[in-house]
Amino acid sequence: MRPAAAFLLAALLSAASDAGALELEADLVQGGMARGQVAPGTEVRFLERRVRVSREGRFVIGFGRDFAPTARLTLIHADGRQEVHELAIARRDYDVQRIDGLPEKMVTPPPEALARIRREAELIRAARERDTDAEWYRAGFVWPAVGPITGVFGSQRILNGEPRRPHYGVDIAAPRGTPVKAPAAGRVGLAEADLYFTGGTVLLDHGHGLSSIFLHLDSIGVAAGETVARGDVIGTLGATGRVTGPHLDWRMNWFDQRLDPALVAGPMPPAR
Repeated sequence: MRPAAAFLLAALLSAASDAGALELEADLVQGGMARGQVAPGTEVRFLERRVRVSREGRFVIGFGRDFAPTARLTLIHADGRQEVHELAIARRDYDVQRIDGLPEKMVTPPPEALARIRREAELIRAARERDTDAEWYRAGFVWPAVGPITGVFGSQRILNGEPRRPHYGVDIAAPRGTPVKAPAAGRVGLAEADLYFTGGTVLLDHGHGLSSIFLHLDSIGVAAGETVARGDVIGTLGATGRVTGPHLDWRMNWFDQRLDPALVAGPMPPAR
């Protein structure tokens, strides 16, 4: 994967208006995230969604893996005036990753597993759709584990020679049992020990529709509904679900928009 600086378009936009200014600190790129500030009481709309805005006027939005070249951000001020901002979203080129040696039932699930897979996918989808007023995301993110990055966001996966869905996370290789820490504070929205594809799975809600999910865990140390602080251990790294070896698959979402954790957390720190 090319260094982030080679394709990131980082911007600070400011648009003055009688009711206040729009400030948008953003990675305007596929897989990126934007943190915004508007005058309190301003309504924000994006992707046909009314975006949650805090009392102080803060909000967050995200741009998925295959996001369109432009996006429209609409502000509706307290006096009824509308203000439209066209955001240019940079396109990314994604790697192709070939993974061989997977059990065939994990590449092409048997018919009797399909109902389970659909049920588990709905659990994750529902957890990602929660829109809470907490703002844990504002304090920033750190890496949940440290190690070589063996899988990057957005790469097209070829599993046992067959094209499959892209990879929506970052894979971090480390020994089984390595502690996995919360990259930011949040509330546990999902804690499942044995999902078909992802094995041990924990989802953290960071507020305003922003979530992290941690896959293939060997053990889980938190329960749904629990609140954790940044750096708290939430489980241990493993090789459960569809894997060829121990690693952590860390993914992030803004609702249904798939985000790149590497853009949010910055460079991987050196191993101690």
